[in-house]
Amino acid sequence: MSRRPVEPARAPRRANSAPQAGAGSTAPAKESSLTLERGLNLLQAVADAESEAPTISELATAIDVSRAAVYRLIGPLQARGLIRREGSRVRLGLGVLWLAGRVLPQLRFAAMPTLRALAERAGNTVHLTVADGHEAQAVAVVEPSWTSYHVAYRVGTRHSVETGAAGRAIDLPAEGPQWTASAGELQSGACGIAAPVRRVPGLRASVGIVSLQPLSQEELGPLVAEAAEAVAAALR
Repeated sequence: MSRRPVEPARAPRRANSAPQAGAGSTAPAKESSLTLERGLNLLQAVADAESEAPTISELATAIDVSRAAVYRLIGPLQARGLIRREGSRVRLGLGVLWLAGRVLPQLRFAAMPTLRALAERAGNTVHLTVADGHEAQAVAVVEPSWTSYHVAYRVGTRHSVETGAAGRAIDLPAEGPQWTASAGELQSGACGIAAPVRRVPGLRASVGIVSLQPLSQEELGPLVAEAAEAVAAALR
């Protein structure tokens, strides 16, 4: 009677180890982040051109990518109207104006609770003023609800950034005073205290109060500075 050969014992099969969580998922995320950063750099390079629109080659040099990469980046930005091509040159598109037009409403919305609280506490008209080049423009105004009379300050009012508390406060150095005051500079008899809105990228602004009677800097200065910091925090 023949015997069947005994097969050697096989090593137990090892179960396939499950892939580590997130393995391979970081590469696409990093690539997307890099593409976004390059697209923003391209948009910034186009915006930085003060006179003649930059060429594709100039943009490639400016953001340190190939010409082919610039063409790829231009596509989505052009589709959204943020840039436009004129042959080999690239300019900002009208879509940027639409985005810019949405800034002030959102700025007012974010700042309004703080402005309202300061107006009620100080009993004076409060304003948020934003720099537009060498001019300061009031973009939000809140009047107190409980006073017998107060200053009527119009949204859109403009004056030099070198005039009045609201203007000068915009560019107060970080190591300087927390607020500044003025009297009779913009209107006879009007007094103001204003503090800068600091550490908000791209924004030069101030929060201030205005009155037709003298204002106590010792009492109201810290309140205005505190409100300016609260506005800054709401916008970061």
